[in-house]
Order: sequence, then structure tokens, then C-alpha cells
Amino acid sequence: MLHLIIGGARSGKSNFALQQALNLSQQSGKNVTFVATATATDTEMAKRIMRHQQERPDHWALAEVPLNLTEYIEQYSDKGITTDNEQAILLIDCLTLWLNNQLYHQPQQDFSMLFQGFIQALRTSKSNVIMVANEVGLGIIPMGDVTRKFVDQAGWLNQAVASIADQVTFVAAGLPMALKRPQGE
Repeated sequence: MLHLIIGGARSGKSNFALQQALNLSQQSGKNVTFVATATATDTEMAKRIMRHQQERPDHWALAEVPLNLTEYIEQYSDKGITTDNEQAILLIDCLTLWLNNQLYHQPQQDFSMLFQGFIQALRTSKSNVIMVANEVGLGIIPMGDVTRKFVDQAGWLNQAVASIADQVTFVAAGLPMALKRPQGE
């Protein structure tokens, strides 16, 4: 099961994702691995990270994966860990920060190839994957080249993930709205 949760800044998407992971863990008896993509580049970001750490259960595993997200997910495919693994639920927060890290560290890379590899890893994953991403395309067009590139790439990443996700939820003002539901629901 792949579930993409998108929304704006402070929309409640991370809290909604936490609740989804808790519910899935209780239903399945599987543990959750929180896959963090953020890096503390300044004091304010460190405080944000700390707040997020305090919001999630202490017994969840933590994987800090700011860059190699595709390779991390590949561990949970036929080539790596099976679905019997204790950590069969992955909560990735967030794809937008992962993209930001990619743009910062490798600005000239072919992002279509990066996204293609990421989508393939998701398709072959044996895990339940809940992903959080920012919807950044609802505002004005940024003035700078780098920020326009970021908004464009974030939009294309969200579209690619949404196209293969079983479920897509948009969160605004703390209210989840189903954009795509699993077949049969």
C-alpha cells in the first residue's frame, strides 16, 4: 500500500500521516520506521525536527535518509528485506525535503532519472509506505531560477508518486480530503 499525503506548510499533513501509521501499525501488528529526510541546517530547523521527534512514539524505529531514499526503499523489495520484517511500515516525512537536499547537493543531476528510480523502488517495495509531501504549486510563480526549478521538480515528483499511489490525501487546515482512494473503497 502506497499512501501519498500532500498539503501546504502547517496544513496538518504530518499529524495526519502519523495517525495513519499508528492505525496501520495497530491493525497489522507491524512496527513503523519513521524515515526522516530533514537536516538541521540552522537553529529554527533543529527546533522543527525536535518538535516532530516529540510527536511520534518512542518505540518507532528511525532512519535518517536525507539523500539516498531510493536505495533505502530498495531494502524492502524482493532484493532485500521481506514483508515479514518487523519494520514493514515506512513513514517518509518528507519527499519535499528530500528533493531540496537533492537540489542542494546535486543541482545538475537528471531529476527525471532520479524520480524514475524512486518510483521503481516504490513499485517493488513490499512495505506499506506512507509519504508526506508539500504542495508548493498553489502559490505565485517564484522569481528566481533555483526556486522555479524547485517548484517544478516538486510538482513533477508529486505527480509521479500520485500516479502509482493507492491512496492520495490532500490536507488543508487539518482536514484530510481524499483525492484518490484504494480500488474497491
